[in-house]
Amino acid sequence: MTKSAKTFDVIVVGAGPSGMMAAISAAENGAKVALIDKNKKVGKKLLMTGGGRCNVTNSRSVDEILANVPGNGRFLHSAFSQFSNLDIINFFESNGVKLKEEDHGRMFPVTDKSKTIVDALFNKILSLHVSYFPSQAVSQLIIENGAIVGLETDSESYLSPTIVLSTGGRAYPSTGSTGDGYRLARSAGHTISQLYATEAALLSDESFILDKSLQGISLREIKLSVVNAKGKTVISHQHDLLFTHFGLSGPAALRCSSFINQLLEKGETPVMVSLDQFPDKSAGFLKNELTKLASSDKSIKNAFSGLTQERMLLFILEKAGINPALPAKSLSEQQIEKLVQLFKNWQIMVNKTLPIEKSFVTGGGVSLKEVNPKSMESKKTQGLFMTGELLDINGYTGGYNITCAFVTGFVAGKHAAEIASYFQ
Repeated sequence: MTKSAKTFDVIVVGAGPSGMMAAISAAENGAKVALIDKNKKVGKKLLMTGGGRCNVTNSRSVDEILANVPGNGRFLHSAFSQFSNLDIINFFESNGVKLKEEDHGRMFPVTDKSKTIVDALFNKILSLHVSYFPSQAVSQLIIENGAIVGLETDSESYLSPTIVLSTGGRAYPSTGSTGDGYRLARSAGHTISQLYATEAALLSDESFILDKSLQGISLREIKLSVVNAKGKTVISHQHDLLFTHFGLSGPAALRCSSFINQLLEKGETPVMVSLDQFPDKSAGFLKNELTKLASSDKSIKNAFSGLTQERMLLFILEKAGINPALPAKSLSEQQIEKLVQLFKNWQIMVNKTLPIEKSFVTGGGVSLKEVNPKSMESKKTQGLFMTGELLDINGYTGGYNITCAFVTGFVAGKHAAEIASYFQ
């Protein structure tokens, strides 16, 4: 540690949503705060979220939000009691950002621009006189007698009794989330559980994927289920689905990805998913509906045209070995049952998902047994706090991950400021 080290009460590492909220929270609680980031500008990954519109949080109840955090959501109950999704909404509204609600409780800025959110956070940071140090990568934490005393970057030394690590996971490394935080957490005695891709598109070698016959088709509110080797349904999601040139994407596929990766990890390969295009209709109801449509004088293709998109209908008919040009009346009961089965339980083999680097969220991370749920402080090293995607917490798309990032950031910043005040 050189003599010219800069001294602060709280140092936050990483200027994503979690880090910026931690810096704001610490500064509001009276701490002298430094925010260090290896990028030139704050919020690089945040600018990409929600397709550049930034799905900033979700309006549903805390219980429902935590139910949408399949990766250890229960750990966050105490944090949410201190700062919740409603507090996030209030924070942005009171800082001049109007929000609007879309389907499934997703909240977006009225401007439809992520930059609005990033600017609001950064302007708040500047107004609270947080010292911001861009383009600096943290090389090591300085720990003495099991407690934080500071850190070194590639160019500077910093002294502080508390450090908040908000470095993100390993998804989208181009935004700076290259896993540095895991290395720093390990150096402070932490265990990192197996990292895996979540919220990642599904890759399949099925012939209809390879020949791109369904590429670009988007289905609304279908049900996609992950089925294990014993034929048991592991998880089902009712949401939208998109067929791509490499497999399946869209919210339903992304939400199934972590469960698929966990089965692949156990050696189950490929993993089967079952697609139900009419989740709100029972097989019996659908069979009656198809039987009624089949009493028409039209061709099968025309009689069934209202069921789904034309390319999908022709594909399903071909899969069932049915000529679409034949009269609908010519369909046998067996053929109708075959169609019902394909519409309600079409089995697709998934070989793998896109890797962590191309997924939206990293599953796994710092073991939660080693973190205090009330404060986000390390149980291994005094004065070290960890937040957001660095922790072994992951949610579905829909504003859940960013909500966890803001909540854990706020709680860590507040408690870090409290501890730092004892040293003053």
